[in-house]
Amino acid sequence: FDLLAVAYQTDITRVFTYMVAREESNKTYPMIDVHEGHHATSHHQNRAEKIEKLVKIQTYHVGLFADFLRKLNTIQDGDGTLLDHSLILFGSNMSNSNQHNHFPLPNLVVGKAAGNHKGGRHLKYPDHTPMTNLILSMLDKVGVPMDTLGDSSGRVEAL
Repeated sequence: FDLLAVAYQTDITRVFTYMVAREESNKTYPMIDVHEGHHATSHHQNRAEKIEKLVKIQTYHVGLFADFLRKLNTIQDGDGTLLDHSLILFGSNMSNSNQHNHFPLPNLVVGKAAGNHKGGRHLKYPDHTPMTNLILSMLDKVGVPMDTLGDSSGRVEAL
């Protein structure tokens, strides 16, 4: 995340994708007292002790993202901060990793996109709305209009 902030600050890039964790890995997290592999933990079989460890991992990842956002919000960029001029999607590929369920996907869209995005809201779209509809709408906000993307069926309203 620190390298991404520097890349934004120096205008090396204004677009990135970043996989916070490869859930299929057996990476452990001893710094938060999770010594079992991430993948094994994600298949928790509804066992409370495994769910607790998965929550620790997910909370750790969200905390890293929050630190990144705080950093972007402290770096001046023209008439605002890097966060003011950014639009960032943070989410997951699974809603329930134990069942490999892809619905509903929790997503977070942050940043003001140079005044083109209003934050501070919780939006819920109709069940099974393609994720690509959200991405199409985000592309509009940053001045990259596209007609379609993947399995998109339109744009999401009020983004």
